[in-house]
Amino acid sequence: MANFFKNLFTRNSGLTTSQVIEKKTVISFFFFFLFMGGAIAGWTWLRRQPSDSGKTSSPIRSVLDVNEKIFDGLLSDKHLAKEYPVSQAANPARVNGDLGLKTPFDPVAWKMNVIKASGDTLKLNLDDLKKLPKTEIVFNFKCIEGWSQVTHWGGVRFSAFMKAYGLDEEAAMKYLGLSTPDKQYYVGIDMPSALHPQTLLCYELNGQPLPMNQGYPLRLIIPVKYGVKSLKRIGDMYFSNQRTPDYWSDKKGYDYYSGL
Repeated sequence: MANFFKNLFTRNSGLTTSQVIEKKTVISFFFFFLFMGGAIAGWTWLRRQPSDSGKTSSPIRSVLDVNEKIFDGLLSDKHLAKEYPVSQAANPARVNGDLGLKTPFDPVAWKMNVIKASGDTLKLNLDDLKKLPKTEIVFNFKCIEGWSQVTHWGGVRFSAFMKAYGLDEEAAMKYLGLSTPDKQYYVGIDMPSALHPQTLLCYELNGQPLPMNQGYPLRLIIPVKYGVKSLKRIGDMYFSNQRTPDYWSDKKGYDYYSGL
């Protein structure tokens, strides 16, 4: 066996063309099976590692945490998602899921409950939001399912909303939490991303009121993250210095940050 490996990795001088080809074929198969063995051993080791509550193994969770720190460090008000002319926006826009939208809903009775740090709750309707300056954005909405689409949204900047309602103490906290009225879907967002200038409390799509399947009457649009963070039909809004619950991170082990 020792002589076999010695001959295998020595120079090809003195060998015929067919012998050289045979030798290279053997070497190729050797490294292929070596790689496959390492990959299988690595996968087996990974599967045996303890998992967190989101069913993600500790090594993978460590990588996701490092990614979050990198993206968080790069985020700034100057880090803007690319914007497009309105003429490039899709109409109708594609829907990226219906979690939290299946429960019977009375739009007339809808209010957004903003739970302040003091425990007091602001109850706001759509007219309250429409009194604030309107902002529009056309950007490439990206879904974790693997598709993207240029879409046109209108609403109020989240940062402007926070300022208008005197939510300075809440804006200084680390995380924002949002949930649908039926509590079936919820997201957690780091506050710097929530306060990003392109983040909207959105009530229009393509210049019209949001369709029901797009989160009427009010949803979040956050272009610096994947679409799973753009919660449809906001019911409750709350704030914390601890990570707020996030559906895909808590239940499926997805990246909490979900930055682009």
